[in-house]
Formats: sequence, C-alpha cells, structure tokens
Amino acid sequence: MEGKKVKHDAVEGLWAHLHWLTVLQQQGSFSKAAARLGVSKASMSQHIADLEKATGIALVQRTTRSAKLTEAGKQLVESTRGAFEQIATGFASVRDLAGAPRGSLRVTAPVAFARQQLVPRLPEFLRRYPAIHLELDMSDRIRSLAQEGFDVAVRHTGAPPETHVAWTLTPTRTVLAASRSYLRARGIPETPQALSSHACLHYPRAEGTPTWTFVPARSAPSGPATSHVDPMTVAVAGPMAVNNSEALRDAAIEGLGIALLPDFSAQSALETGRLIEVLPEWRPTGAFGEWLYAIRPYSAHTSRVSQVFIEFLRGAFANGFSTKAPTLI
Repeated sequence: MEGKKVKHDAVEGLWAHLHWLTVLQQQGSFSKAAARLGVSKASMSQHIADLEKATGIALVQRTTRSAKLTEAGKQLVESTRGAFEQIATGFASVRDLAGAPRGSLRVTAPVAFARQQLVPRLPEFLRRYPAIHLELDMSDRIRSLAQEGFDVAVRHTGAPPETHVAWTLTPTRTVLAASRSYLRARGIPETPQALSSHACLHYPRAEGTPTWTFVPARSAPSGPATSHVDPMTVAVAGPMAVNNSEALRDAAIEGLGIALLPDFSAQSALETGRLIEVLPEWRPTGAFGEWLYAIRPYSAHTSRVSQVFIEFLRGAFANGFSTKAPTLI
C-alpha cells in the first residue's frame, strides 16, 4: 500500500508537467509553448526533462528550430488530453458563474477587415466588458485555432469549416470600383468585356492571366433571381496586384485603375465619393467570400467571454456593409 501511495503522489506532482507537454505538442517549439504558458523557455525545458526522467523514456525529439513528440510522448498526451479538456471546461463553467464576464480572449481576423471594420468597434466592446483582456491577431494566414490557442476567429468565406462551431454575422458582396478621376480619363465600362481595355487592380491568387467572373445582378436584394445566364469571365490586366484589399482600395482611390473589392473594404470610400461603383448591374463572383462568420473550435462548453464577444459581433455587423454610393455625375 505504501509503495502505491508513493507512486500516486509522484504522479500528482507531475500534473503540471503533463499539461505543459500537451501545450508543447500544440505549439511545436519550446519558445512558442513557453510564451503560450507565460513561463520562461528554461522552465519549460526543465519541466519536460523532469517528466522524461520520471517516465524513464524520451518524450520529445529536439532540434534547433522545433520540438516533436516521440511515439511515447504522443501516447502520453493522447491519454491525458481528455482529462485536461474536461478540467478546463469545468473551470470555465464555474468561473462564468462569478458576476461579469472576465478573463482573456484571443481573437484572429483578416488584416483588412480587422483594420477597417473590427478594430474601430472594439473600444465599445471593451468599455462594456472592462474585465475582459482581448488579444487580437491580424493575419490573412489560416490559423489552427485549437493549436494556436485562439478562442474566436472571424472568417470571410463561402462556408465555415465543418470541424468548428460557426455563427453567421452577415452576408457580404464583392464590388467593382474606381475613382472619378480614372473614369473621367478612361471612360466608364458598360459591360464586363470592356474591362479588358482598362487598368484593373486585382488580388493575385494563381499563376497565369488573372480573370474576373460576373453574373447579372438581382433587381433587388430580396427580389427574384434573373433567368439563368452563364457566368461571364474576363481576362484583366493592370499596373498593380496586391494581396490586401485595403491596399487595392487605396490604389483605386489614387486613380491607378478599377479594383475588385469586398464591400467592407469599399464601404467608406463609396459613401464619401472617393470611389464610384462600376458595373452595378453585374455581380462579381468567386473573388472573395460571400459570408462573414465568427467561429470557434468545437467543445462542449463555450466560455462566457467568447459568448459575449460573439453576441457583440452579431449585433455590430447585423446590418452588413451596404452603401449609398453617389453616382459619377
């Protein structure tokens, strides 16, 4: 009995070490894991060394740039992962009972959308919930939410990943826009085919000649669709391609050409007349996502901090990015 008690006590003393091993697997390096846990790299390394000493087997394969778990390490993580997830869920559930939402919230969102639409709204959220500390990652790179520790992501896409829980924030549309100075100098295209003779500012997506695809627009947002017409695809060329819709918008404002933009990037410039919508009777397709979503990794429990942030987003973007754009004349 005494021997079993000693072993049990020894395992209890390694619970934190086991959790740190799980985080190391998620992050892929000692530096990133230490930053995620808020500890030093030396402390992180020592905890894993202690765990390897206690188990008597190598758990991590170390290189100068990364750390990968051995088969034994993976087996240990998989056997304990469920317990740690259950502990985290239980702790979050109890903490949510204690008054106003409080705690940290890690959010990731696309750069252009975050700069133009999300960041201006965050002060209202933080004033409403002063006990929440928000960390925003602005990146166009698709991130692994669970592995990188994000609670909520905003995604501009056609459909959210099936492995996550998603909330629809608002539909979006793609618009074609140019400055008054450009249109007065080069003329207003009357059809999609006319774009082939214009300077077109595009978002680079693949090798080869860039193309834009159009279908006839509906007569009204809630009206019936037009009769079926095959999509019209046009090859385009111009002086500039850039993988950021905010930069495309600014280039169009400067008169460099006609830009294809998501409505959340074009909204302000259209409302102020710095840009004019081109070919409004045609709807561009396939260039950008058609919906804005808030998503989170799947789990049985949603923290109250995540819940209030998602509800805030749903209210903030309920009306979408519709514009009342002035005409050229």
